[in-house]
Amino acid sequence: MVSIDRVYQKVLALANKEQRGYITPQEFNLFADHAQMEIFEQYFYDLNQFKRLPGNNHEYSDIVSIIKDKISQFEVWAIQDNITVLNEYGDVNLEDNIPDSYRLGEVSRESIVCEQLSPKEYSLRSRSSLTKPSNSRPVFIKYNNGYDRIKIYPHPVNSDGTPITVLDPQSPRVRADYTRKPTKPNWAYVVINNKPLYNATSAVDFELHASEEAELVYRILSLAGVAIEKTQLSQVAGALGSAQIQQEKQ
Repeated sequence: MVSIDRVYQKVLALANKEQRGYITPQEFNLFADHAQMEIFEQYFYDLNQFKRLPGNNHEYSDIVSIIKDKISQFEVWAIQDNITVLNEYGDVNLEDNIPDSYRLGEVSRESIVCEQLSPKEYSLRSRSSLTKPSNSRPVFIKYNNGYDRIKIYPHPVNSDGTPITVLDPQSPRVRADYTRKPTKPNWAYVVINNKPLYNATSAVDFELHASEEAELVYRILSLAGVAIEKTQLSQVAGALGSAQIQQEKQ
């Protein structure tokens, strides 16, 4: 976790230095959410990049471990959660069931892991009795019809073979593991004498690893510089960020 008030105070101190501009709490909260998501999404690109490097260089392996550790706190293992199947055709609306989902992991049906296929792969497999999905080899596909959904094959049915219904408590259990999005940060405040004062009770800290504090400051400064049309602020943020990267590489 990273204290949102500590980041806010650092951002204000750097932004106000030499009168480079003032950032309101509302602006800061918008920039904070955007910066956190940028850093969070970069984890997955970096992980993919370093995992593709050839050889067994321990330095790269350490970096992969570090990135995985940063992502791990957002992984949700749905051991007890039951996913609601919408209809007898095996449709699951992801936004209703796991609205905070960023990346879907394993999907299981009655404790059997479903293999994910593309629509084309499913079409090819279903043509053969040897490869088509079965209760012992279930699969699912992802699609979007205005909502992010998955479709499970074979379609889940009740133990007596009848189609399931949404309200049927005996419906086959469908579970999903996923990586959730970070909670939206919020520098909460109360206005006293026309000045915003930090309200720790209602504030929401950044959920990123503590090592990301400096990166959050630089990214928010850069965003603020563009918003208030202060190119110097963006340049300062860029210079600080470059210095941080060089230090990490040493």
